[in-house]
Amino acid sequence: MPHRTRPMTALLLFTGLNAILVSTISPVYDFVCFLPFWERWRERICQEREATSLKSSEAR
Repeated sequence: MPHRTRPMTALLLFTGLNAILVSTISPVYDFVCFLPFWERWRERICQEREATSLKSSEAR
């Protein structure tokens, strides 16, 4: 075996990295999910959907 394995170091590194990722996911999620761009996009899609449903109901 060319090098020594260090299971405790790997475990601590893995746990530390996961702790950092878990603590930073909430602000990142809030930033991505609640951007004004997405709000405008959702409103536009909703309006387009309503317009097409009104158009199809008028055609009947």
